[in-house]
Amino acid sequence: MGLIATLPHIDQYDKSVFVMHEKSEKLIPFHKHIKGQLSYVEGGIAYITIDNRTYVVPARHFFWIPQGMEHILEIGHTATVLRSLYFYSHDDTSDAFYSRLGIYPASELLIQMIKYTEIWDEKHITAKDENFEFLVALKKILPKTHKQPLPIILPATHNQQMMKIVSYLEWNIGEKHTLTNISSRFGLSERSLSRLFKADMNISFLQYLKTLRIIKAIELLLNTNKSINEIADDVGYSSISAFSDTFHEFTRSRPSDLRKSSKVLRSSST
Repeated sequence: MGLIATLPHIDQYDKSVFVMHEKSEKLIPFHKHIKGQLSYVEGGIAYITIDNRTYVVPARHFFWIPQGMEHILEIGHTATVLRSLYFYSHDDTSDAFYSRLGIYPASELLIQMIKYTEIWDEKHITAKDENFEFLVALKKILPKTHKQPLPIILPATHNQQMMKIVSYLEWNIGEKHTLTNISSRFGLSERSLSRLFKADMNISFLQYLKTLRIIKAIELLLNTNKSINEIADDVGYSSISAFSDTFHEFTRSRPSDLRKSSKVLRSSST
């Protein structure tokens, strides 16, 4: 059973943990559930959209979506394996972790614990089931071991003028964009363009551009065999060290780390 077909069953038992492991390439439209969602992206890349903001989840990262939060989930590459646990929410007030959306690098311990749950794939597990305590422990360690979410968030816009600007940036991401040349291209003053980004998307022009570059770099690292030098150039960095430092700022890892993990996952799936 696929993830979309499974959605009505997730909340069937409010005190259970529902387990779902799936390899797919899907767009799951706006939905929500009364359980908190822990999903580990084993390979490829996933995108979560909430309130006109898109959160990017690279391979070997996990995300937590609080109960009741409406979202779109896009699993964007055929190599992606999404391993999901939908947890009971009666104890969510025990830690602020459970009330906020977050994307985190997955520790090796957490990865192995999540993989172990494949024995319960497409099942509701309750206190009556053997080893239910394992799932309770898994949920409890999340706030202890994963405190700082990643800032890989790209705001969306419905402003027609802004849509043209961000589309241009996306399709020409490798060019050396500045506030000066972009404002000139679209017939705006630098001050007006800067204010437009802040007012419409609550982000500065430079921060938006930097975020977009890193998202494109993540996609290229996971979905192509291009060298890191080529990717840095493709997303507009002339200095490999500047690219690596900015990448680390967003992901707390180096491009080479993500590339290595991607290669390991690809080889293990063949």
